[in-house]
Amino acid sequence: MTRKRQTAVATLKALGLGPRNAGVFTGDWCGSGQVRKSISPIDGNVLAEVVTASPAEYERAVRRAQAAFQKWRTLPAPKRGEIIRQLGNALRAAKRDLGMLVTLEAGKIIAEGQGEVQEMIDICDFAVGLSRQLYGLTIASERPDHRMMEQWHPLGVVGIITAFNFPVAVWAWNSALAAVCGDSTVWKPSSQTPLCAIATIKIAERVCRANQVDPAIFALVIGDGATVGERLIADRRVPLISATGSTRMGIHVAEVVGRRLGRTILELGGNNAIIVTPSANLDLAVRAILFGAVGTAGQRCTTTRRIIVHESIRDKLVRRLVKTYKQVPIGNPAQPGTLMGPLINRRAVEDMQAALERVRQEGGKVLYGGEILVGQASSRSRRKAALGSGLPPGGFYVRPCMVAARHDMKIVQEETFAPILYVIGYRKFADALAWHNEVPQGLSSAIFTNDLREAELFLSARGSDCGIANVNLGTSGAEIGGAFGGEKETGGGRESGSDAWKAYMRRQTVTINYGRELPLAQGIKFGR
Repeated sequence: MTRKRQTAVATLKALGLGPRNAGVFTGDWCGSGQVRKSISPIDGNVLAEVVTASPAEYERAVRRAQAAFQKWRTLPAPKRGEIIRQLGNALRAAKRDLGMLVTLEAGKIIAEGQGEVQEMIDICDFAVGLSRQLYGLTIASERPDHRMMEQWHPLGVVGIITAFNFPVAVWAWNSALAAVCGDSTVWKPSSQTPLCAIATIKIAERVCRANQVDPAIFALVIGDGATVGERLIADRRVPLISATGSTRMGIHVAEVVGRRLGRTILELGGNNAIIVTPSANLDLAVRAILFGAVGTAGQRCTTTRRIIVHESIRDKLVRRLVKTYKQVPIGNPAQPGTLMGPLINRRAVEDMQAALERVRQEGGKVLYGGEILVGQASSRSRRKAALGSGLPPGGFYVRPCMVAARHDMKIVQEETFAPILYVIGYRKFADALAWHNEVPQGLSSAIFTNDLREAELFLSARGSDCGIANVNLGTSGAEIGGAFGGEKETGGGRESGSDAWKAYMRRQTVTINYGRELPLAQGIKFGR
């Protein structure tokens, strides 16, 4: 048994997983649908199998989540918070193993896998405090002897659809807040990372059972779009769908949920840019660009995809970036020292190559990288070359790429989920802002400048049109205390911190008449 396989087996065992795993949790584990293999992008080998949901098992999961909600909502919010506190502690205990599973199944480097689990812990901590702050307002009434206020009630069953690139954190962003708000959840994870989902729900199940709480508040349904996805978004018993994925997927979700007048939280595509001005600290900028463009192999919604740099410093910045890119250790993400792991699958590699071909057709120039590395090869001779390069044979490895581009190239307007960085020169700051905002996506943005006027303009109503705007730091690495999300084709949703909790509750305006008269609002007189 290879060392990597030993690590995988030990990790799965520590998290309660085996060679074949039930992919449905309804308060009990089941699964009678298709058997799917979880493939590691590190080397293309099978980690384990998952038995997916049948239509009947989807139905059972939603019914159980509904029943669990009826009881869960009656538990005082601080008591719900106490259970989420224990969930956070359980995740702390499992951080090393769960983080390694994220690395094995999603291809993230160790630091990012561990960091993702830390995000889960952090949002649990946030939710614990929130459980004592689900406040409403008291509003001045225009009528004498009347009190008007608003209050917030649990909403119901929340459907959570997550993507492969954050296989556990996004579930926690949604479920921790939904749980303290009194909701139950039904989770449909990416089919690329089902083991991460199963391991997470097993941790939540143990916490619920220890507190004699129905664990179906954290239901799980792994399956394809027809069996699970379409049923979930069309299900009138699920008043809120929180979906993370492509813009194309989000448009479909919005249409289906909108037809039944349900709610959505959509976290979709990003085409994030950094403006680098003449006064910028290039040491900071280069470090931020590297992490933003290369981290997670360019497979984050907050990945830095465009650099809009003043022409006076463009060549200098490019030289420094190329030098830095050449020093990026690419390889097995489970090995210490690796800074960039594989893409998620072969299709992602093909999509990247197709995007680079379009770059050339549209007049762009590859400044560095973009090659498929030999780790993806399948022939015997190239497998030997892969072993000589230190890359696991069968994995989906590429070299991060930097491209000289124009702002109006069609490919620049699109999100390619790969480590391609477009470098665009500008002369006038007004042009930089206009080009920054002209793409259809609006998630994260940043500027590097030491000019106060440029920074303030970037943050003003005339500046960045994104949901996240940063000064002198990159587009990635959002903290859980702030509401996360974006505008335009990013979907408009907000998750995690700030007042994002309100999306998981229903608002009720209340007026109490404690007098002996019945005055009407707006001074209306009716009757004698």
